[in-house]
Amino acid sequence: MAKWIGVLTAEHIAIGLVEDHRVVGEVRVFPKDEHEADELLGMPSDELIRYLADHIAAVAQGEQIAGVGLGFPGIVREGRLEESPNLRQMKGTDLQTHLGNALAERLGRSVPVSVLNDADAIAAGIAATFGHLDRVIRVWTLGNGIGYGRYPWQEGVWEGGHTVVSLDPKEVYCGCGGAGHLESIMGHRAMRLRFLDLEPDEVFAEAKAGDARCREFVKLWHRALAAATASSVHTTGPGRFFVTGRNARYVDLSLLQEYLHDMVKMSPLQGASFQVVPTGDEVGIIGAAVTAEQFTAATAKTA
Repeated sequence: MAKWIGVLTAEHIAIGLVEDHRVVGEVRVFPKDEHEADELLGMPSDELIRYLADHIAAVAQGEQIAGVGLGFPGIVREGRLEESPNLRQMKGTDLQTHLGNALAERLGRSVPVSVLNDADAIAAGIAATFGHLDRVIRVWTLGNGIGYGRYPWQEGVWEGGHTVVSLDPKEVYCGCGGAGHLESIMGHRAMRLRFLDLEPDEVFAEAKAGDARCREFVKLWHRALAAATASSVHTTGPGRFFVTGRNARYVDLSLLQEYLHDMVKMSPLQGASFQVVPTGDEVGIIGAAVTAEQFTAATAKTA
């Protein structure tokens, strides 16, 4: 059975060995403390690539690796990171080439490297974990940034976290600096900037306790996700949307479904629903590896 390396890079880096759509052995995570996540923001691109190569080689442990899948936040085209608002030093980096070269030095041979958006990796991981590799999967990832992932992988930008959900010009908390984005409302970093006196956990707790300001924000938070989902429904059709990530715990499904119903009224497009799924690093690692396997097989057919 072929073995693959899956890598998920977002708020931290997680690397694991995958066989038959399951993680084998220990998952390496850096940084281990979420409060040290700023280390990634300040790490130069060449240093980050060296770090990735070192730890991928360590996870391989001398095994004959069939390939590496790397899930990374931002716009990815043909292995190049065209934009990454949350890891800006990586903009323009040809990850596929540079990481492939670094791995060849450490492994003593070339291995195919596939790079995709991190939310797409999560979507592929959910498909593999739930046995849905034959279905279309759409997922919102709620964390420091907001990701929109799709499986099967399809060429496109897919930066759903930057969907415009507000016309308020003061809504500029998104990591990219754009106004009115979904991430400007829902992103963890954005919430901290908005509520300088409260952490996100405290905002939602205060809302439950009856605080008027926090209650209004929680409604806005849910309406924003409903609005972005409605935009997706109106362009790609109804269906199930998975919601995951560390801040998925804040989701009130009944409220979210109510807002979505208010926004989607054409009968052929009704019936979209949400499902909150707890996913850890392993799901993204599996998804990155599964996509690498599919990319490699597709490349071999066209060679």
